[in-house]
Amino acid sequence: MLVDLFDFALPPERIALRPAAPRDAARMLVVTPVALGDRIVRDLPAQLRRGDLLVFNDTRVIPAQLEGTRGEARIGATLHKREGPRRWRAFVRNARRLRDGDVIDFGAGVAAAARDRADDGSWALEFAGDEPVELLLERAGRMPLPPYIAGKRATDARDADDYQTMFASEPGAVAAPTAALHFTPELMAALAAAGIEHATLTLHVGAGTFLPVKADDTADHRMHAEWGRIDPATADRLNAVRAAGGRVIAVGTTSLRLIESAAGKDGVIRPFEGDTAIFITPGYRFRGIDGLMTNFHLPRSTLFMLVSALMGLETMQAAYAHAIAQGYRFYSYGDASLLLP
Repeated sequence: MLVDLFDFALPPERIALRPAAPRDAARMLVVTPVALGDRIVRDLPAQLRRGDLLVFNDTRVIPAQLEGTRGEARIGATLHKREGPRRWRAFVRNARRLRDGDVIDFGAGVAAAARDRADDGSWALEFAGDEPVELLLERAGRMPLPPYIAGKRATDARDADDYQTMFASEPGAVAAPTAALHFTPELMAALAAAGIEHATLTLHVGAGTFLPVKADDTADHRMHAEWGRIDPATADRLNAVRAAGGRVIAVGTTSLRLIESAAGKDGVIRPFEGDTAIFITPGYRFRGIDGLMTNFHLPRSTLFMLVSALMGLETMQAAYAHAIAQGYRFYSYGDASLLLP
């Protein structure tokens, strides 16, 4: 499909620079094949059914942005995928100043050697020393806000909390699974009281999620790979919910992509551990999920293609036009949509 089909005009003022407070006060557009409904996130229990199950991504964002020097050159790095105990793949700013083996000093006693430049321009960074890399990043790194926020304001202390979900427990992501940012303990209690269950899986979101689609046709786009895991008990639970007539609702496109990676053609979700580079576009047949709660995505992005695959391109074009006209807030710190095909 032509990538131009997934384009739309978004006024810059619709991009949220801070999350709603409290988190579950964000607006929520409910999208079905026949109607649009303006709600708030706190209304979620009434929009679901007893026996439904929400699936959250429990990945935790690490301070994956680094600023350093190689000689006189300033070098910026955004880690996006672990390749070993001390080795991370990174997108590098001012990469033309690097050669294989060059050591970048990130300050605070943190240094890494640049290795193996890939075709996409990324470098592998091999961190020196014996301390766990997570400790090094706590000293020298900062929270990796998406470029459409970081380009408008500086990262600050609030983001350390704002950009983590209440489920964050498994360090490794360089971007938050932002649909889950809307959830609070109070909302989870209301969902439980309504008979709506929840489960967690892990997908470490990479910085590749922000890369633009440069191809003219979706068939020519190469999707970034991310590491994920669904344990056997969680897979069994998701299957049991669907067998009993409940719906599996993914909270976030990361949860959805991992479930779909683990689901077979028979609709059975199996345990999964490894990389996934699944790319979902219209025409895809969903196997493991029955709905999706997600934020509003960028024009021409793989995520807008995904929601268009779930609901239909015309339905999502109409939903986004409605959201823009009604002042919904977009992207990572923005409002939510609940998609029920």
